[in-house]
Amino acid sequence: MSKKSFPLSKVYTLLEPGPVTLVTTMDKGKANIMTMSWHMMMEFEPPMIGCIISDNNYSFKAIKKNKECVINIPTATLAKKVVAVGNSHGNNTDKFKQFKLTEKAATKVKVPLIEECYASLECRVIDTSMTRKYCLFVLEVVQAWVDTSIKNPKTIHHRGYGKFMVAGKTIQLKSKMK
Repeated sequence: MSKKSFPLSKVYTLLEPGPVTLVTTMDKGKANIMTMSWHMMMEFEPPMIGCIISDNNYSFKAIKKNKECVINIPTATLAKKVVAVGNSHGNNTDKFKQFKLTEKAATKVKVPLIEECYASLECRVIDTSMTRKYCLFVLEVVQAWVDTSIKNPKTIHHRGYGKFMVAGKTIQLKSKMK
């Protein structure tokens, strides 16, 4: 194996954090959707997620103000809509209507779930201490939903510059983790 120098500006293409998600927010009675790739699990129980949302983003203000959101996990069947949502702005667009996505009422937060997504995580903001400097919100998942009819969800993963990887074969190896 022969390794070569790699541009630092492209390191993120090597270390993607997980599936591309659709984050729903609510402000002044208006629901919005944004596409998000920058997230990570931080704790198991209660489940906590760290996510980075640009302070230039319409959803940033809604999450900061209302302290809740829903992280919706789409499958590859929604890939084109996921990218289209990410390429549009919520301050003047009803993304549910424009992209023909269905709002479904959540049970623990006032923000809607996206019916077409494989899974939805109702979240409350529990820490904003790194929001000003890093745009990092720490969320606690207070309710989780999953479509059990989908046995092997094919999620999409951002590789940068318009490239996505579709989750492939699942393998199981011996582990002490339960």
